[in-house]
Amino acid sequence: MDEATRTRIEAAAFRRLLQHLMQDRTDVQNIDMMNLAGFCRNCLSRWYQEAAADEGVALDKAEAREIVYGMPYADWTEKHQSEASAEKRDAFEKAFAENVGRKD
Repeated sequence: MDEATRTRIEAAAFRRLLQHLMQDRTDVQNIDMMNLAGFCRNCLSRWYQEAAADEGVALDKAEAREIVYGMPYADWTEKHQSEASAEKRDAFEKAFAENVGRKD
């Protein structure tokens, strides 16, 4: 597979992931993703922002989040985010401590 084809395939897969997380699975909270997978929508937006910077494209945190969430972050949280239980918050603290220092 040539590099251009690989890049197009990766881009299409990433767009599909974003749609899945933005539209199809808004019921899945970021804290659930962090607890199970060690990353969430906010991580994806940070990775997007970092990749843009690597290419010389200035993108602030809010702009990157809007790309990943498909709307302003405040709107997404108002529509889809619920309060995390104490159990989920405790699991997050443990998962976060395990992921600190990992290169993602």
